[in-house]
Amino acid sequence: MKSTVEQLSPTRVKINVEVPFDELKPNFDRAYRKIAQQVRIPGFRPGKAPARVLESRIGRAPVLDEVVNEAIPAKYLEAVRSGEVRTLGQPEFEVTRLEDREVLEFSAEVDIRPEITLPDLDDLTVSVDDVELDDAEIDEQLDQLRARFGTLTGVDRPAENGDFVSIDLSATVDGEEVPDAATTGLSYEIGSGQLVEGIDDAIIGAGEGETRTFTTKLVAGEHAGKDAEVTVKVNSIKQRELPEADDEFAQLASEFDTLEELKADLRERLMRMKRVQQGVQARDKVLDALLERVEVPLPEKVLEAEISNRKHDAIHPFDHDEEAFKRSLEEQGGNPEEWENEVREEAEKSVRTQLLLDALADERELSVNDSELTERIIYQAQRFGMNPDEYVRRAQEAGQLGAIYADVRRGKALATVVREVTVTDASGETLDLSELFGTDESDEAAESAGSQEADETAKGEGSSEGDAAKAADGGSDKSDA
Repeated sequence: MKSTVEQLSPTRVKINVEVPFDELKPNFDRAYRKIAQQVRIPGFRPGKAPARVLESRIGRAPVLDEVVNEAIPAKYLEAVRSGEVRTLGQPEFEVTRLEDREVLEFSAEVDIRPEITLPDLDDLTVSVDDVELDDAEIDEQLDQLRARFGTLTGVDRPAENGDFVSIDLSATVDGEEVPDAATTGLSYEIGSGQLVEGIDDAIIGAGEGETRTFTTKLVAGEHAGKDAEVTVKVNSIKQRELPEADDEFAQLASEFDTLEELKADLRERLMRMKRVQQGVQARDKVLDALLERVEVPLPEKVLEAEISNRKHDAIHPFDHDEEAFKRSLEEQGGNPEEWENEVREEAEKSVRTQLLLDALADERELSVNDSELTERIIYQAQRFGMNPDEYVRRAQEAGQLGAIYADVRRGKALATVVREVTVTDASGETLDLSELFGTDESDEAAESAGSQEADETAKGEGSSEGDAAKAADGGSDKSDA
């Protein structure tokens, strides 16, 4: 087999492959066996008819079609490996020459990873917000904890914001009942925003047994984007009574003996959370600074796939009715054309981010060990409410294990950059983010523990670029199984 690689652009190549027929003998043998199982020929058991008999019965063309369809993908992969072409996405094949018993020639156009020149990071600095915490935030956390131990007590008055009500719901669209919108005995906290828009205004002020009607726009289901007339009946009204914030409550709700100890722990937890948020801000700013400094050519087909995935996710709640989605967008003050532009901009940034972080990971020769991959899988499984084994099974079926590996590797690449740049807060103090992003020494230890199996998984990434880059936080949107 002979192959050549023709550069069409910084992100696309054409691979030309020439295969002599003597290399296709195994393909012909499999084709004859497969067709023999499908064709009934008198005097021969299924699968036992000789090749010459099969050809005399069905002709040569079906055999050639079977051979070509099987051989092209395999020979393409062989050419990719021998040419060390770093492909992205699915190729577009074209048979350019087929001379029976002599030669098969075909071409494959495919996107590739572009060459990216990485910048010097010595002068890269970013600034993030100060970490600030006031007593009101501590009190808010304490109130949330008290709410978990609160009791619900029935009240003889109209419903107020924050009350818990038991309600019956029904809805009609153009006078027709909407079965999916009907329910009875639903428990709802007024003001939580967990039901349809307008329901809080309808319930507040209603008494027990009273029925109210309001109009709202449905956001999902068969009638997504349409106005619905909703009827809500208030069956019961209860208010939540909170326990006193004292030492006795501290002993009930925590391992601490006093309220002051509990509040001190809440303060420490909040500070830790705010430091994490500060680290996320640093990570995002470093990434934006890198994207500004580095030119990343965009592979056309990969970008188109990313845009298509984002549109699919947006329209999915509307049963993939694009017109219903656009109507809903316009009714909420949006503009479909502006939305299209936003989707493209976000997709472009996502693809650029993935390619940039892949280049950084390659430069630093980063890999992902078993424990890191397992940690991400468990995290993703928890997000989707699945058993990790089930998540892995679905990821394998969808061909997404390579994408998961790639996301973890990109996160590690960005973490190494964050450690290398200078990060200051608004007060001018240089921050130590090693608690969040690790140290070079910890990376070296992790690399030494890397497994061959994980490396093989990465090689299986193939064409899948996944969606938006998950940066360095160890998890986000899209390695969907």
